[in-house]
Amino acid sequence: MSDDAGGDGNSAYGHKAFKRSRSHFADRITADGRDGWPVAAGRYRLVASRACPWASRALVSRRLLGLEDALSLAVVDPIQDDRSWRFTLDADGRDPVLGIHLLSEAYDRRETGYPGGVSVPAIVDVPSGALVTNDYQQITLDLATEWSALHRPGAPDLYPRALRDEIDTVMAQVYEDVNNGVYRAGFATNQEEYEAACTAVFRRLELLTDRLARRRYLVGDTITEADIRLFTTLVRFDPVYHGHFKCNRWKLAENPVLWAYARDLYQTPGFGDTVDFDHIKRHYYQVHTGINPTGIVPLGPELSGWLTPHHRAELGGRPFGEGTPPGPVPHGEEIPPRGRPGRP
Repeated sequence: MSDDAGGDGNSAYGHKAFKRSRSHFADRITADGRDGWPVAAGRYRLVASRACPWASRALVSRRLLGLEDALSLAVVDPIQDDRSWRFTLDADGRDPVLGIHLLSEAYDRRETGYPGGVSVPAIVDVPSGALVTNDYQQITLDLATEWSALHRPGAPDLYPRALRDEIDTVMAQVYEDVNNGVYRAGFATNQEEYEAACTAVFRRLELLTDRLARRRYLVGDTITEADIRLFTTLVRFDPVYHGHFKCNRWKLAENPVLWAYARDLYQTPGFGDTVDFDHIKRHYYQVHTGINPTGIVPLGPELSGWLTPHHRAELGGRPFGEGTPPGPVPHGEEIPPRGRPGRP
């Protein structure tokens, strides 16, 4: 994640003013390689946490566009410590491709003593082992546009040129009030700061409710980058933001429009098959010790509702436009039963 609670580690959350860190490494991987990083199959590795909404954008985009073979994936432990995100899910606690124990090692190979924290998503250059970019706002836009030569046949256009102005406007509003707004509420250090952030979250959600009551997707009649960015916050709303971040005026499941919209996307290949609720809950409740000092992870909410009918197809729309759904989840990237609805 790209969070900054004052630089004193996990215990600082809720005790120091929250500020979203800017991406210090903003190089782009492009078709023409103008930043020195040309698109090339197999050259780069995406490092992501399934707990993190910013990283989850890249997971969804990668699946929808069929970039699994071109851009390999490393999933970090949802429980990071004050040093960095860790590769403790892998044998010997080491990423098998990069050969490192901590994501910070890839950062250090790029720049020693860099300012800011170690965030995901991150794309690492495999030959050098150095970080290329942690620009979470730009990574998915480039996957949708600069990486097009490596897209699967039938990949959707997630950032259609004719709709980019509207997509950008919607994404900016969602970022300010919803994506980042829940953090500003959750990490607020005084009542006034919390109330302002929480009020903005629900004001924007109500405006989005009005928008989505009459259209299946946020912009146009197909899934776009705007839907991906809203989804990754909505899917975390009831499990963590409602309670842990005190965004509790109402639950997502109590809003018929947004709940149906979120379920529609969750049940669309490329969305729900990247979501690990176990990782999400354990990360927020166990890492943010400044606002949850006991580290207790709640049992709820019940997840089976994510698989119930949503009836959003009645609004029309074509999820993939002229394209097709992505294929099966690659072997080794499946979500364990504990992290998805319907587990035994």
